[in-house]
Amino acid sequence: MVKTLLVPGLDGSPAPHWQDWWAATDPDALMVDLSDPARPDPARWEAELAGSILRHPGAVLVGHSLGAVLIARVLTAWPQLNARAALLVAPAEPAGQPRIQSFAPIRETPLHIPATVVASRNDPWMRFHRARHLATAWRADLVDLGFAGHINVVSGFGPWPLGKILRDDLLLQSAPRLARPARHPQPFPPAIGDTDVLLRL
Repeated sequence: MVKTLLVPGLDGSPAPHWQDWWAATDPDALMVDLSDPARPDPARWEAELAGSILRHPGAVLVGHSLGAVLIARVLTAWPQLNARAALLVAPAEPAGQPRIQSFAPIRETPLHIPATVVASRNDPWMRFHRARHLATAWRADLVDLGFAGHINVVSGFGPWPLGKILRDDLLLQSAPRLARPARHPQPFPPAIGDTDVLLRL
């Protein structure tokens, strides 16, 4: 089975975060162990994520917040790494944020694998138009989650079945490692965490 590597952001993703729930409910998912999540170091984190990809070639990468930015850094720095797809949820803007400033600027080059950015219109860590710009730069699809905050525990996200649906959609694409044009944002109804939400991007 294809592995799913869950990449947390600043301060990690402890319970009841949806990444912790995902790791506990999906036998093919692993949480990437990043050093000192309260004081992230770009070079160290990049090496640790690259090492995880090398140990699990062909994995789908699922990042939240700074974890999404980290995935983009690694895939653009080492395009030869064998990752199958990337789900980038609520990327965080490091510029102007003292604890993550060292991750700025966000790299804006194609990721060369199927990718989806999930963004919120009231995310305190990144404005929606910025997330849309990054999706275009990365040649990723964009999912508009509406007013969903930072898509974390504070904004009401514990279990998040839609994340797995989006991951499965990326698996179905199984496209060659070529850049694909970005698509238009896809709106979602308010009950976005419901298991009966199914989409085709």
